[in-house]
Amino acid sequence: MDSQDGFGHFGITTQDVRKMVEDIRAKDGVIIRERGTLNGEDSFNSVVAYVENSGYTYKLIERDPTPEPLCQVMLRVTNLDRSIKFYEKVLGMKLLRKTVNRVYKYNKAIMGYADEYKTTVLELTYLYGVTEYYKRKGYTQLTVSTDDVFRSAEAAKLVIEELGGKITCQPGLNTKVTSFMDPDGWTTVLVDKEDIMKEFGKLRVD
Repeated sequence: MDSQDGFGHFGITTQDVRKMVEDIRAKDGVIIRERGTLNGEDSFNSVVAYVENSGYTYKLIERDPTPEPLCQVMLRVTNLDRSIKFYEKVLGMKLLRKTVNRVYKYNKAIMGYADEYKTTVLELTYLYGVTEYYKRKGYTQLTVSTDDVFRSAEAAKLVIEELGGKITCQPGLNTKVTSFMDPDGWTTVLVDKEDIMKEFGKLRVD
C-alpha cells in the first residue's frame, strides 16, 4: 500500500458542536463530515464534525467544559502493540481503551494519564497494510513535563534499545530538556516540570 499521511487530527472540545460548525461555515471553513458514525465506529465521544483548516483535520467533540480545549492528538503508527508498549514504558501513559475494526481495517488505542473526558490523550491508529507514513512539516512534537529529565532520558534510552526509536537531544547542565523519536519517527520532548511551571508563571519562587 502507498505511503500515507501519518498525522491524523487534533481533537477539540466544545459544549455546542452545532454552533461551532455554524461559526466555521460562516467563516468559509470546510466541514468534512458531520453527525453519524465514522468508519463503522459509533460516536463514543459525541463526535459531530470533522473540520479541515490549512491542510489539518480537527475533530470536534461535544463535552462538558475541560481545562484545555485540545483533547486529542491522533498519530498513525505501523505497529500498534509496539507503540502502546513504547508510550507505556517511556511516558508512563496508560492504555485507556482499544478499538479493533476489521471491517474498515484499522485498530486504534487511546493513551493517556487520566480519564479521556478530563485530559488530553494520544490516539494511536494502525491502518491495515500500511507500512510507511510520510510526515508533514507543520506538526513537530508532543511535549510532556517530567519531575526528573535526567532519569526520564535514561529510561527512554533503555526503551529505545528494546523497541526502536532514537534519542535526538540529551539533557545538560543548562538545558533540562530531552527529546526522542518513537519507532515510527514521531518526536516527544520532555521538559523539566518545575522549569515549565516557572515559565508559565504558575510556580512562585521566593
